[in-house]
Amino acid sequence: MNKTYFKKLTQDLQQQGTAMPQLIVDVDALTQNIEQVVQMLARSKTFNSQQIQPRLVVKSLACIELLQFVVEQFQTHGLSCERFMVFHAVHLDAVLQAFPDADILLGKPMPAKVVTDFYAQFSQYQQSNIQWLVDSTARLQQYLEITKQHSKQYNLQLKVNIEIDVGLHRGGVTTDSEMRQLLQLIDANPQHLRFTGLMGYDAHVAKIPTILQSMDVSYQQSQTIYQNYQQLIKAEFPTLWQEDLCFNGAGSPTFALHCQQSVCNDLSFGSMLLKPSDFDLKTLQNFQSALWIATPVLKVLPFSQIPGFPMLDRLPHLKQAAFVYGGYWMADYHYPQGATPHALYGRSSNQEMVQIPKNSVAVDDYVFLRPHQSEALIPQFFMIYAYQAGQFQAWQTLRE
Repeated sequence: MNKTYFKKLTQDLQQQGTAMPQLIVDVDALTQNIEQVVQMLARSKTFNSQQIQPRLVVKSLACIELLQFVVEQFQTHGLSCERFMVFHAVHLDAVLQAFPDADILLGKPMPAKVVTDFYAQFSQYQQSNIQWLVDSTARLQQYLEITKQHSKQYNLQLKVNIEIDVGLHRGGVTTDSEMRQLLQLIDANPQHLRFTGLMGYDAHVAKIPTILQSMDVSYQQSQTIYQNYQQLIKAEFPTLWQEDLCFNGAGSPTFALHCQQSVCNDLSFGSMLLKPSDFDLKTLQNFQSALWIATPVLKVLPFSQIPGFPMLDRLPHLKQAAFVYGGYWMADYHYPQGATPHALYGRSSNQEMVQIPKNSVAVDDYVFLRPHQSEALIPQFFMIYAYQAGQFQAWQTLRE
């Protein structure tokens, strides 16, 4: 985004904004990123002749209107995308209200009490398509006990997806014997448990320093691990093997690699549609930044004055000091170019002092920051403002 873009955005905010920090999604950039995904999926090589299916990560796009917009955009390209990965239990009800037929895969194993409380509070979802993630026999045994207890009230069969460690080393099944124990328990309790597939997250592939291992080697190793578990299931547990099993993988950092060749048929992504700076990766070089923080300038001083260091006041000052509304977000100052927090003055979440080029902004202008992540930042704002053709539309965010 260039200087002209931010000057126009500033003018539109001055006319229509809240005069407070606002989280802004550029709809045109978001739409182009969605189209990029569509093109990548169209070129993708499929698993067992199955079409690779996209799955939206809710925590990275934590706003129902934003999710609805993305789903509608995919539908215009003939892709059904009411598949979601959910990481926070409180998001389940919101997603199911907005998308009653959604296919939901939990992104992490939930404590047993979360599962119990969810069905106690929302018994209407007992037949919904929710795949609960399990990473150990102990967790699966807890889930089995929940279904047995609930069977006295209603017939609850939990769909379970098994987390496997494909190299990230953040938990999940690591041996064939662990996998067999889980599958044997599921196979022995078909009235209570239903096996739905595997989940292997491979974010490490795009982030291991190449001096240690190339991305291609890391990816192939993760794929081999994944495929070995698939072969074990098919060979040793034929009653559990179904052609519609969900073999989930990827994530934004490795989505492009999976689209070239993958043993998975279900790919998760979310952050890359907004492309915060943590996702400035080679695999995502064709995606655009679509998420910004805009915050108004409250005060502009001739230069930065540091308490306790009056001698610094006499030095030449190349920049002015601006105090903005809020601050200390997980984000970098992006515009005006050269804006930075002051290392000696320190950070503030109330009125952060920012060094700015002289005469670059005035009081009531805006400065813009580019977030590092979307998942950590969106819940800090009550609204996302969708920006297109000079207009803003307020979309309420999901809380954690």
